[in-house]
Amino acid sequence: MTRKLRWRRVLVKLSGEALMGSQDFGIDPETVGRVAKEVAEAVSLGAQVGVVVGGGNIFRGVAVAAKGGNRVTGDHMGMLATVMNSLTLADALRRLGVPARVLSAVPVPSICETFTQRGAERYMEDGDVIVFAGGTGNPFFTTDSGAALRAAEMRCDAFLKGTSVDGVYSDDPKKVPDAERYETLTPGEMLGRDLKVMDATAVALARDNAIPVIVFSIRTPGALVDVMNGVGKYTVISD
Repeated sequence: MTRKLRWRRVLVKLSGEALMGSQDFGIDPETVGRVAKEVAEAVSLGAQVGVVVGGGNIFRGVAVAAKGGNRVTGDHMGMLATVMNSLTLADALRRLGVPARVLSAVPVPSICETFTQRGAERYMEDGDVIVFAGGTGNPFFTTDSGAALRAAEMRCDAFLKGTSVDGVYSDDPKKVPDAERYETLTPGEMLGRDLKVMDATAVALARDNAIPVIVFSIRTPGALVDVMNGVGKYTVISD
């Protein structure tokens, strides 16, 4: 018997690194296919889904700045990397029979549509999966902030942040085996404890728009649908 979805309209944030699989760089088709299947399953259960994918598997603007380069130029290159990842995920969804559209904050009209809130709302109501590319369209903002912004604009029930671990920990559990895992946190607790899960701007945007942030492991097969059904392991960040 299918459970009732705990959150119906969601924004799923994936890091670019999540698409690498076991590779050191680039896009792993098998991993993209698995993620696409999980999104497709969520849609089949009645979910309305938006997705933001980072670009760290291809390029990071902060890496340019760290070596003395121009941060703005680097961030623009990073935005284009998110477009590439978004096109890849949207194509994988379409091959599964799921209508998907890439909407970019950075206009690249010969490749995909430019984001507007009204257009995205219409597509989502029609049942399309929207893959939001280009971050916020501005340098100095992370894709986490871009995801929180889109979650607010689309009036999402939840912001689902897929990471490499099954929730928020007091320290990196890969380096500190006895790190404490949190079931729930308030935005204030997360900021006060300086937990490096997402940047402060993203946390504040979600808090100010009363959108719970759900941190889960995108590397665990089936975790996305489990989270949307309200089961499995995850951390809820909310007041």
